[in-house]
Amino acid sequence: MTALKPVAVITGASSGIGAALARVFAANGHDLAVVGRRQPLLNALADDIAAHGKNRPLVIPIDLTRVDSPVRIGHELGARGLEAAYIVNNAGYGLVGRAAELDRSEQLAMIDLNVRALTDLSLRFIDSLARRRGGILNVASISAFLPGPGMALYHATKSYVVSFSEALHTELAPLGIRVTALCPGPVPTEFHGRAGIDAKKLPRLLTRSAEWVAQQGYDGLMRNKRVVVPGWGNKLLRFVVCAAPRRILLGATDRTMRGRALPQRWPKRR
Repeated sequence: MTALKPVAVITGASSGIGAALARVFAANGHDLAVVGRRQPLLNALADDIAAHGKNRPLVIPIDLTRVDSPVRIGHELGARGLEAAYIVNNAGYGLVGRAAELDRSEQLAMIDLNVRALTDLSLRFIDSLARRRGGILNVASISAFLPGPGMALYHATKSYVVSFSEALHTELAPLGIRVTALCPGPVPTEFHGRAGIDAKKLPRLLTRSAEWVAQQGYDGLMRNKRVVVPGWGNKLLRFVVCAAPRRILLGATDRTMRGRALPQRWPKRR
């Protein structure tokens, strides 16, 4: 038996779905390592979890767009006698606007975070995940099933997350590792302000709270569900998207994103 202590590593835990996932995992008896850029928010989350009678999470302030960040997370865990039993890849962001007009470096950093860091963290700790019979929860989006005019790279990265997670679900099953892709619809968090979306225009039928989405994701992972789409409205949307002609979806998505974008993020075409 290993002397290392198992933890759930949760990225993007500073706020929103990530913070909600941290609370759900802690409430179910898991020790945590919370990862994000904003150390004060991570410390506040760790203090709140400890105040509710749980072990205080290890706080790892780090920018996951850095190529060496997964290595550094591994070193932080090892130095404290910890090993990953669960990896929760929640960190990510999106940008509204035409891909040709958005800042190229910001879009490439989105790929680094949404795809490269998630992939590295999903694969780096396979040995300890198998040893602990743990799992991987990758937070994607209902956007993964939609074409992406207006958020081209974001939709593409989330499609990757679902495809990659579904493949890992099959490949890692013989090792006893659970893999789930969580695909929420709109969730009222700071994500939308960062992306350039007017949160007041989110569809109420599809919108769910971060706390409810986090619980659905945790329950789905524990049941080893391949894909979790929280909410009947989002499940229906996924079904409709699969049946609708792609050309119609492309036009509809383009109009929808233009209508929800903050004015400064969608300049008029010249």
